[in-house]
Amino acid sequence: MPVKSDADGGCGIAVMAKASQPGRTKTRLVPPLTPEEAAAFNTAFLKDVSANLQTAANTTPIHGYLAFGPPGSESFFRQTLPREMGLIEAWYPNFGDCLFTAIVKLLAAGHSSAVVLNSDSPTLPTSLLIEAADVLARPGDRVVIGPSCDGGYYLLGIKREHRRLFEDVDWSTDRVRRQSIERAREIGLELHELPCWYDVDDLETLRMLYAELFGGRSFNPELMPNPARHTAALMRSLAADSDLAERLGVAAPLMPAGLDSEWATALRGAIAVEPSP
Repeated sequence: MPVKSDADGGCGIAVMAKASQPGRTKTRLVPPLTPEEAAAFNTAFLKDVSANLQTAANTTPIHGYLAFGPPGSESFFRQTLPREMGLIEAWYPNFGDCLFTAIVKLLAAGHSSAVVLNSDSPTLPTSLLIEAADVLARPGDRVVIGPSCDGGYYLLGIKREHRRLFEDVDWSTDRVRRQSIERAREIGLELHELPCWYDVDDLETLRMLYAELFGGRSFNPELMPNPARHTAALMRSLAADSDLAERLGVAAPLMPAGLDSEWATALRGAIAVEPSP
């Protein structure tokens, strides 16, 4: 699928996205979630990541896309997410081919740099997206990697089509970050590593997300999390209307006391939002 060609440079960032389908989306979260809940979280995550990109674009030249699958699911993304988000079909058996296809299409669209971003980190600080784009805007070839705490990465950005970065990588294992850095060294690329963040893909990281949204705890105290208003609203609604808190082994979500900060203000706004259908 062609992507918009009026990119006017800037950094193209493609979220690796899957259409929400119960039983086929975010299956690693089942249990503790039901298949329907996992699909709803997928939709909320996509909305929050898209909103995060749009916020970052107010500070630095960033253009957001969805590198999506399965084929034929364009209508889901058009009906669910902002029209400003471009669409790139990237659906292959090998995940490395999906990532590289997104990179190639972003650069072909006229962007001076291309970034692939996961859809599992709804609270990823906006500052990290801005940092990635700004570092890639500097002269010289380089790679930017945002490591995740499970050994993978939540973000990878480059300025040229370096196919080797996506070869001989054991995808979905704790070796992904290490092997990707090894490939960058083989090529001779300068490496810029962002602060670590987490993917929400199991019970433990669902608890992290819960604590971040409702306990006033950032995964990295030096960074302000994206408030993730769609995810916060969905999680609060499920905790109120079902036994979600019990399944996660946490207390029911309450607004943390004593928070007098921009983040607390953002959280108050998030909790007031009605959950997405």
